[in-house]
Amino acid sequence: MPAGSLTPSIERIGTITADLGECPLWNTEDARLWFMDCRRGIIYAMDPSSGQASRIDAPPPVGSFAFNHDGHLVVALKEEIALVDPRSGALERIARIDDSHPNLRLNDGTALTDGSFVVGTMHVFREPGEAPLGGLYRLSPDGRLRKLDRGFGVVNGPRVSPLDGRLYVCDSAQRLIVSYAFDGDGGLVDRRTFITTQSFDSAPDGCCFDTEGGLWTALVHASAVARFAPDGTLTHRIDVPLTHPTSLCFGGPQMTELFVTSIRDSGRLRGDGPLDGAVLRVRGGGFRGYAPSLCRLAPL
Repeated sequence: MPAGSLTPSIERIGTITADLGECPLWNTEDARLWFMDCRRGIIYAMDPSSGQASRIDAPPPVGSFAFNHDGHLVVALKEEIALVDPRSGALERIARIDDSHPNLRLNDGTALTDGSFVVGTMHVFREPGEAPLGGLYRLSPDGRLRKLDRGFGVVNGPRVSPLDGRLYVCDSAQRLIVSYAFDGDGGLVDRRTFITTQSFDSAPDGCCFDTEGGLWTALVHASAVARFAPDGTLTHRIDVPLTHPTSLCFGGPQMTELFVTSIRDSGRLRGDGPLDGAVLRVRGGGFRGYAPSLCRLAPL
């Protein structure tokens, strides 16, 4: 973090320790932080003030989720996308990707303003010289699932910039973040490299934007979160007491608090520190985020 630029306070919220904490989302309707333990297949909804949380179980592994307009959750399972009723836990599978491999699964995703769900896959434990099979998909409100791009190792952090409307996507395996413009049919064009994170000795993981267009990402191997200006310049780095921070989002009453998830044991990465697997709240960062978009997906 540049000297004198920020003096944030960092604290743990709640007592949950996740194996693979991911996908934090602030719900403005219930003023709770929602996040998941991908390895265990658990989605939590936590009150940051009390630390109390409810849970919803899904078939593990799960990759990500988004809020649907009708109160359901859109959940990325291993190879399928499902609607989950948070009240009953009922699950209905509504789409399936066209790729199947023992080491390939759906991972991070996001809702778009048109109600679509964009989600990517991760291809791990590849053999030397094996081409990555990771892809990027879009499930539209009309039920059409299409592949937008391919050739990723590990898709993380898909988010749309509030400034230029481009979709920003991490490939954690290649330690870079790229951006795309949307074409008139919901596809992607004009792929550009936004930043590489090799100089931080870390892959980028989950992402979010602030209202000034700054992109925040978790530096999963560097015990830090970082903010990059729209031109790709590093503006802020906040070191956090986590071995492997995974993702982050803005939330709280004024959308000025930053929530950070982490790993205890993902199966590939492990943290043995006292806060590894916890959710942290960072206050005093000086930036504001915005509420997540809602999907508009329907049952089959």
